[in-house]
Amino acid sequence: MTGATRLNIGLGLALVAALGVAVTLGETAFSAGQYAEALSDPASGPGEVLWLVRAPRAVCALLVGAALGLAGAVMQGLLRNPLAEPGVLGVSATSALAAATAIVLGLAAIPGAVESAALFGAAVGGGLLIALAARVRAPEALILFGVALSSFAGALTALIFNLSPSPIASAEVMNWLLGSVENRSWVDVAWVAPALLIAALLARAAAPGLRMLTLGEEAARASGLSMGRMRVLALAAASLAAGAAVAVAGVIGFVGLAAPHLVRAAVRGDPGRLLAPSALAGGLMLVLADLMARMLPTDQELKLGVFTALVGAPLFALIAWRAAREWRL
Repeated sequence: MTGATRLNIGLGLALVAALGVAVTLGETAFSAGQYAEALSDPASGPGEVLWLVRAPRAVCALLVGAALGLAGAVMQGLLRNPLAEPGVLGVSATSALAAATAIVLGLAAIPGAVESAALFGAAVGGGLLIALAARVRAPEALILFGVALSSFAGALTALIFNLSPSPIASAEVMNWLLGSVENRSWVDVAWVAPALLIAALLARAAAPGLRMLTLGEEAARASGLSMGRMRVLALAAASLAAGAAVAVAGVIGFVGLAAPHLVRAAVRGDPGRLLAPSALAGGLMLVLADLMARMLPTDQELKLGVFTALVGAPLFALIAWRAAREWRL
């Protein structure tokens, strides 16, 4: 059994345990009898709380975190940049722009409208990146274009928020942009699960090319692999995964950035073998973050995007500090 396989099994077991805790614990404390009632009769009051409120929320956090972790690993491998993450190329920003537009236009009352808009925005951002990647090979050019796209989409989102004629719509946009899996249902799980599966298949197809890129652009081209096809697959995978995450949970940062770094040493930096552990680590991070966010004794539940930023920034600073020490050595 390889180290990567052991890592994936360990992360999978940790995820199962975290899901069990997330479903078991909540603001309302249950007795042993109520837990037994929930297990024996899902239609009972305790059963509905566990299986229609807590369980879909926990599974949704898992899938969103996995999508962000996968997108981060793909981006870091494609750009050969340890600071790359789903938001660096502007896909998250274009997805957020489309979703915010749908909310301000009053489409939030239509089931699936905001999610569809977010996926459309991610597709537009990803399409622009793919078109650029077909003409420009330098990763620095993609990063600069992504930063410009992200800034422009962010400015348009702020403009929409500023010019919104309805304070209620403005509040909805703000709450959505802060990121959360609160009140998510199995319908939301059904939105993100197929997109994550397709993104994982695309990322797996791009894995050999990502692995060859570690040898340099010229060596990768000499390998006989179609690097243009690999770029399209990688960008499509990252765009779809990031768009699905934004569509269901809003904008959540640092997960896609930190998750690959938490497992990189275990796979010796191999971008091909980094994909699955990064997705599992991202899912575990977000399940635990959501559990802590809703268990904190505050009058108002802390938004998940805010919580991940508060915890993720110091965590990533620690990772960067350790990496800097290794580089000096």
